[in-house]
Amino acid sequence: MKAIILSAGEGSRMRPLTLTKPKTMLPVAGKPIIQYNIEALKECGITDILLIVRYKEDMVRNYFGDGKEFGVNITYKTQKDFLGTADAIGYGSDYIEDSLISLNGDIILDSEIIKEIISEYETKNPDTLMVLTEVEDPSSFGVVELEGDLVKNVVEKPKPGEAPSNLINTGIYIFNKNIFNSIEKTELSSRGEFEITDSLSLQINENQTVLGYKTEKHWIDVGRPWELIEVNEKLISKLKGEIKGTVEEGAVLHGEVFLDEDSIIRSGVYIEGNVYIGKNCDIGPNSFIRGNSYFGDNVKVGNAVEVKNSIVMENTNVNHLSYVGDSIIGSNCNIGAGTNIANLRFDNATIRTKIKDEKIDSGRRKLGAIIGDSVKTGINSSFSPGVKVGSNATIGSGVLLYDDVESNTRVLVRQDHVTQYKHKK
Repeated sequence: MKAIILSAGEGSRMRPLTLTKPKTMLPVAGKPIIQYNIEALKECGITDILLIVRYKEDMVRNYFGDGKEFGVNITYKTQKDFLGTADAIGYGSDYIEDSLISLNGDIILDSEIIKEIISEYETKNPDTLMVLTEVEDPSSFGVVELEGDLVKNVVEKPKPGEAPSNLINTGIYIFNKNIFNSIEKTELSSRGEFEITDSLSLQINENQTVLGYKTEKHWIDVGRPWELIEVNEKLISKLKGEIKGTVEEGAVLHGEVFLDEDSIIRSGVYIEGNVYIGKNCDIGPNSFIRGNSYFGDNVKVGNAVEVKNSIVMENTNVNHLSYVGDSIIGSNCNIGAGTNIANLRFDNATIRTKIKDEKIDSGRRKLGAIIGDSVKTGINSSFSPGVKVGSNATIGSGVLLYDDVESNTRVLVRQDHVTQYKHKK
């Protein structure tokens, strides 16, 4: 069995983080999202993997190469246009020999799911096997209607109360070659894309066997910025500590701490909970690092900084006397001294943030800022919960930021000064 991983899209709902890198390459707990999928496949004995790429594809190609460093054989194909999942999977038509497992590159899944569905597929030999999971509110997903274990219908994003079940399509499939005939017959959807669920509907109408396999194991779809924080929380909670760098005398470490090579935790640093620190990082002195925080390579955290449950990407500085709570800070940023990123509303309500020009309830009571790459903040700047800042933006000294900021812009405070002269006696 071979595998195909879809990694062509930008992930526009993850902006500003995806303005400079594809969603599947966003880091969680020390690795890009897509790497977890590659490792899960390898663990199940699947080492021939086709990556469908397009958006900023050089980042994917340069990181994984031919896959040998990761113990797999990787082939790449570039999707010419963003024409949907069926179009993307169709690029595997000359790659498949017998059967093909297909994954979206922006999910995190338990490798046991792959082992189970391979066994199920080999036992029952359907034309298509799709993995399902049960959720409370299926209205944002493709919802599946089953008869026994046969898939009878797939309804995309039904209105609340109109879903045929609470079982949703996870985007994990095993196909035989028949899928490519169905893809060729698939017509453009109302969204202007070739949808794989429409291809499955053709298979069902032609009396091909499409089976649903329900799993209760670990599966997370990373679609919006706060979901990246949630995935990071889950993965770092399972972290196994290892100290490869230097911990100075006077630092206190509670929980599992992974400290990579050439990194230093300075005296007076207090770490509470599991924390991942990449290569060549400099933490402290006298900083408070709270659980589930992740620091990419070459991160500097200054004196008396507090970081809580946040992702700080590579080559970023968080300077002295700053607070970062439940936030994501992109690569190559400079967070000026005294910057405060708030994560809690006065009324304790859940945080709303803007996704594609629409305010969305994150469902999180604590959520800080989402900051893109190459952002600079001035001293004593402050951020309200849920604010997003585009790449290469500058937030001036003393700014209290309530609204999102677009890329390549500068926000400054204009002050009126009164200068008074003292009279000499």
